[in-house]
Amino acid sequence: MTAPLTPPPQPNDQPPHHTWQAPPPGYGLGQEEDGPGLRTELREAAIVTVAMALGGVLLGVLWWWLAPHVPLVSDSTAVYLKDTEGEQAVGVDGMFTLLALGFGLVSALAVFLVRRRGGIPLVLALTVGGILGSLLAWRLGIWLGPTQDVIGHAKEVGKGVVFDAPLELGAKGALLAWSLSALLIHLGLTALFAPRDPEPDQYPYPPGPPA
Repeated sequence: MTAPLTPPPQPNDQPPHHTWQAPPPGYGLGQEEDGPGLRTELREAAIVTVAMALGGVLLGVLWWWLAPHVPLVSDSTAVYLKDTEGEQAVGVDGMFTLLALGFGLVSALAVFLVRRRGGIPLVLALTVGGILGSLLAWRLGIWLGPTQDVIGHAKEVGKGVVFDAPLELGAKGALLAWSLSALLIHLGLTALFAPRDPEPDQYPYPPGPPA
């Protein structure tokens, strides 16, 4: 006698195989990774840049109002500093720098409160906006201050009469104080208080049932 032969398994008797399915669109991705998020960041960066540039008007007015005056005097042949040992010229640069640092603090704090996650567009906006605002403040302060025609002003007031020198910024590096202050403070606030990104999943796709 021979053992009965076992018939080969039919296709319907084979164990089921689970086919791989593509994950749904956007699975495992952040919400702001697509185009709309980038456009939002660029729009916010543009608003920050314009706001900081317009803030240069207030900085220029404050600089003109608070900066010390440099007294000059003329003897009808030349114009001299009335106080050769005075530090008013240094105080003019120092006042601009201090005001710019304060504006950088306010700018960084305001941007961080509006958008805590930061981002490269906002960093660029703080840099460009601070420079534009400082340039506008510098030129506006000079325009509001005493005339740049020192010789004509000396002739107008007469010999031996003290008058104010034009408002000048000797240390041009002060034009970067606003941007540097805003960048450092914003980066510090972002590093300390910005929300952390969630840890990536070990398995990016949900596991299927065992074969």
